Amino acid sequence: MFALDALRQNRLRTLLSLLGVTIGIFTIIAVYSGVDTLRDNLQKSVNKLGSNSVYVEKWPWVSDGEYPWWKFMQRPVPKLRDFNELRQRSQTTGGISYEIGIDARTIKYGSNTVDGAEVNAVTHEHDKTWNVDLQDGRYFTELESQNGAPVGIIGNDIAENLFPGGTGLGKKIKVMGRYISIIGVFAKEGTDMLGISADKQVLIPLNFARNIIDVQAERYRPSIIVRGKDGIPVEEVKGEMRGLMRSIHSLRPNQDDNFALNESTMLTAQLDQVFVIINLAGGIIGIFSVLVGGFGIANIMFVSVKERTNIIGIQKSLGAKNYFILLQFLIESILLCLMGGLIGLAVVYGGTLY
Repeated sequence: MFALDALRQNRLRTLLSLLGVTIGIFTIIAVYSGVDTLRDNLQKSVNKLGSNSVYVEKWPWVSDGEYPWWKFMQRPVPKLRDFNELRQRSQTTGGISYEIGIDARTIKYGSNTVDGAEVNAVTHEHDKTWNVDLQDGRYFTELESQNGAPVGIIGNDIAENLFPGGTGLGKKIKVMGRYISIIGVFAKEGTDMLGISADKQVLIPLNFARNIIDVQAERYRPSIIVRGKDGIPVEEVKGEMRGLMRSIHSLRPNQDDNFALNESTMLTAQLDQVFVIINLAGGIIGIFSVLVGGFGIANIMFVSVKERTNIIGIQKSLGAKNYFILLQFLIESILLCLMGGLIGLAVVYGGTLY
């Protein structure tokens, strides 16, 4: 009761003490929440690449220690011959596709225009190597893929801008100087932290693009994406791909690989290393914030003892024991810490609602 009465009588001092602890608690929770949110969002972006997929490419995504780009530059890009050989000889793949990314293009329909559309050309099993989520329409048939039919699937943002208030199915848009019929629209995804999204994508059959451009040119960043069969570890798929690619490229045992085998776990490992440092930095910031609040309360308690010397003397003259005097200030400081912590938690929770 004495401790509560002291807090009530010194409202301004109590408020300032609470503010220090509240800021400390808010900072440490906000920092860790921000780090966890960033980590989760990046991990979701990485997961889109597929946990059981191997990317056969020219450039590795990461490298242990030194990144010898001058060696990687001399490597050939994956060719259609590599793709066809892997498809015929592999025993572990559940899906394999050859894909290229064409430079950003401007897509028009009537008076409506979309800039920066990402045109991608893929072989038929793209839907087995990526999770294709369609809002309207359908995916390519095998015959359309083989014959290079002038058809395409567009992203949600493109559909909304080109055909506001309506559907784009069956409409014709011009891509790379040729007209294609829209047979599908991707579901809305939103842009993630790695920029991976189908919202501004135009997907066309690779054999259609072959009539217009050299799909094996390095400028289009060709890659072969292999997704393993269910139940087969990605390391087994990766091991088979390495053996087959070395055989296809006729590499001798003492020669280094002239290709890269990338997978999402490589990025996850890099993220783990980065976030160890970020978590450590966040912990240091949070600890110092809490210490500042704690020192603030300790300083307030020191001032309180000085201010209440006369009251303490009166209490002792009336028979108060030393532990009773100590408990007053101890309980007062504990109450300040608890209330400041609860307010800090409430502020953080309120922030999550927005």
